Amino acid sequence: MDTMETTETTSSASTPFPNIPPIIESDDREYRDTGVPSTVAIAGHPLHPLSVIFPIAFLAAALGSDFGYWLTRDFFWARASIWLIGLGLGGGLIAAAIGMSDFLRIERVRKRNAGWVHLILNVSILVLTLVNFLLRIGDADARILPWGLLISLVVGTLTSASGWFGAELSYRHKIGVVGAGSKRYP
Repeated sequence: MDTMETTETTSSASTPFPNIPPIIESDDREYRDTGVPSTVAIAGHPLHPLSVIFPIAFLAAALGSDFGYWLTRDFFWARASIWLIGLGLGGGLIAAAIGMSDFLRIERVRKRNAGWVHLILNVSILVLTLVNFLLRIGDADARILPWGLLISLVVGTLTSASGWFGAELSYRHKIGVVGAGSKRYP
């Protein structure tokens, strides 16, 4: 009987995920609780995950159009890139405002390395996207190679990493989910 109780206690005392600080942190209490709702939501539905879809798509498409320009030297791809980067920057600023609200108002986000890494990566993405946009103003095709393409590649890589850490916050730490938990820290 004691062995069974020990097994049950042991199995419920840890998450089914590894704990590899500072990259991945697991906390059984967070994994098993109902979660912390987002501070910016409509009818309980968090807006940050919704708001990042278009900036990610625009910036990924800008990388694709930069490669298109590199392969063809067709000005169409240069014009497409500057529009996609501008739209990605505008949408990214909206997503950043929503995400910053959650970061500042939900203590659990600030207590996790994933929250800080997600924030730093997203600020880096926005700064690099602004540089990429300003680089192309007035001469959209002259500055794609090599710097525009390189910046787009770095932005794409950072966006993938940031998405990983954003998912860590949602799925592992249950932040910004539909839940009954405290907005601060349950």
